Order: sequence, then structure tokens, then C-alpha cells
Amino acid sequence: MVDLTVLPGYVAVILLFLGPPGPDMAYMLAVGLEGGRRSAVKAILGIGTGMSVYATAVVAGMGEIARSHPMVLNAIRIFGAVYLLWLAYVTMRHARRAISGHSDVPAGHWYLRGILVSITNPKIILFFLAVLPQFIGSAENPGLQMAILGAINVLMEVILYGCIGVLAGFFHARLVDSTKATAVLNYMACTVYVVLAGTITGEILLA
Repeated sequence: MVDLTVLPGYVAVILLFLGPPGPDMAYMLAVGLEGGRRSAVKAILGIGTGMSVYATAVVAGMGEIARSHPMVLNAIRIFGAVYLLWLAYVTMRHARRAISGHSDVPAGHWYLRGILVSITNPKIILFFLAVLPQFIGSAENPGLQMAILGAINVLMEVILYGCIGVLAGFFHARLVDSTKATAVLNYMACTVYVVLAGTITGEILLA
């Protein structure tokens, strides 16, 4: 029913897509620095959930709406830029308070942030729209084939970017007892959010 011979080429394309730094990778780096390893795990699960929403939408045929109405993607980008600026503001407040090991962020907050950052990253749905159809191969059930390929993409990003977030969390764990170091880590995360927001805004203006 499905064609698994396309997997080597598909995995190679995913690695090429995930390799260059993007919003999800930079976000995971910021989360690891700001909240530590446990926060990074929650955040990457949120990103995986957001990606799954996009993958499901494309398999269900909703991707045609995004392709026919590009302004929808721009609206998502604008919302994403605004949300990242809000994250920068919140993170700066944490830095000013020089928070120590126990964050005052609710337990599920990192997961929800991950979902929002992922959903407001239209490059993900553009990937699904442009790449998945190229790897249907000789599958008798294209829908099932695209669902499997989408799940593989989600799993690979969760593993790769999750590792990046956890590694960044080691720096947080080592420096969390230092008030000054904690503030510096939060300011670094704040900078990442601002740069991401600026990049998204620039892409919209230049499009």
C-alpha cells in the first residue's frame, strides 16, 4: 500500500531542511538557555504537536487553501513575529528578576509555547506542501504514504532539535545557581526571540 523505497531520499531532504538554523532550532536553543533541560523537553513536544497539526492538515487536503491564499501564511507569520516579541518581553522580565533554579513559568507553559511557535512557522507547512507530494512514489494509498512521511518528519525534528534544546539546558543547569549567569542566559534567550521576530518581519516585507 505504501512505497518505502523513497525513504532514503526523503530522509536526506529532511536533514538538508533541518540543518540550517531556523525559528524552531533557535527557539529550542533559547528555551534550553532560559528554562533548562526539562523545559526543552516540554517545548520540543509542543513543536512536535504543532508540526503534526500541519502534517494532518496537508494530508486532509487543507494545504490547497494555504497554496491558493498566500495572505493566510503572511497573517500567520505576523502573528508569529508578535508572539516572539512578547516572549522576548517576558524573558527580559525574568532576566531582570535574575530568577534562580525554579522558574515561575507554569508547568505546561513551555509545551504551549512550543505549539504556538511551531504553528506560526509557515515554513513547516510550505515544506509539507512542496516536499511530501514528491515522495508519493508508487504508493497505492497516497494519503497513508503522506501521513507516514509526515510522521517521520515530525519524529526527526523532535529528536534533532530536542537534543539541541537539552544540550543548551546543560549550560542553564551549570549556571543556574549564579544570579548574574541566570540573568545573562535569559538575556541571550531574549535576543534570540527578537532576532527571530525581526527575521520573520523582514521576510514578509521582502516577499
